Amino acid sequence: MHSRGKLLSLFASFFSLMTYAQAEKEVSPKSYVAYKTSKEIVIDGDEADKAWEKASWTTPFIDIEGVEKPKYKTQVKMLWDDNYYYILAKMEEPHVWANLRQRDTIIFYNNDFEVFIDPDNDTHNYYELEINALNTAWDLFINKPYREKNTVLNDWNITGLKSAVKIDGTLNNASDTDKGWTLEIAIPWSVYKTSYFDNIVPKDKFWRVNFSRVNWQHDVVNGKYERKKDKEGKFLPEYNWVWSPMGVINMHEPEKWAYVYFSSKEIGEQDSFTISQEEKVKWELYTLYRAQKRYFEKNKSWAKSLQSISKKNIIVEGKTLKPILENHLSGFNISVKSPFSNKTLIIKEDGKIITNE
Repeated sequence: MHSRGKLLSLFASFFSLMTYAQAEKEVSPKSYVAYKTSKEIVIDGDEADKAWEKASWTTPFIDIEGVEKPKYKTQVKMLWDDNYYYILAKMEEPHVWANLRQRDTIIFYNNDFEVFIDPDNDTHNYYELEINALNTAWDLFINKPYREKNTVLNDWNITGLKSAVKIDGTLNNASDTDKGWTLEIAIPWSVYKTSYFDNIVPKDKFWRVNFSRVNWQHDVVNGKYERKKDKEGKFLPEYNWVWSPMGVINMHEPEKWAYVYFSSKEIGEQDSFTISQEEKVKWELYTLYRAQKRYFEKNKSWAKSLQSISKKNIIVEGKTLKPILENHLSGFNISVKSPFSNKTLIIKEDGKIITNE
């Protein structure tokens, strides 16, 4: 049996290899306006709170590649106040089961719900939270996506996390049919602070966020649920259902996550959010970054000209971008001056975005 640290290392290697091996589908990130609530929400797993009644559901989850409609419906609501980011997830499930009870075990070996958050939108230093129907949590800090040589801090904890599960049916009872389970979460803003005086609350700002639901086929053995195996005794692959599709079976591409805008308007009022042209410029930089990575996989060296990795003009909202590729000893930079803000945006060989005023 591998230790947890070794397993994380294996996952990192696996995702790094798989990222460029899969045929990637073009995706458009979703968005959501999370309104402010003046009254702190009681975290009990119940969606009956008046604030939740006023909040809108996200669109139903789709499979991670954005192709198939999931077998069971999943939707989310979001709110916030000065102390917490609130998330309510509702999942259809005729067989609600879980057996992992120790925090920071590999929770996606059970059916689970997962939260991914990148506060500063640079694809680095992001956060993951997984919770199963027993309300067992696994929280992680990840310094870079798995496609890079990254570090995963498994001992990072969301201090002050509140979560609760309510089951519409009976947990771990294979003799009946359930309707599903509801998960309610409150994440303190304070866990995302990078310095003592950092005002992390994203009032009238957006964060990059996505949600995933892992669902396994199962068997019942001696009256207990187990993940289903094939004839060779290997576990069948899990289903990955997400809010904003990734176009590839990999949640760890933060540049594709959705946009959650935290409006200062009170729940019940109306606000709107439009993804900016600047973000669309970043999307094009990531397209070039992935093309450069594919070039390296094939040629074992970086392309020295953009013409080697992209044959077309890059146009955003009618404006033609003029990116510049610079190679250096440890990798490359691709930079472009935004025609919308005159800021210079730079993407590095590790996928990190830097903005120069």
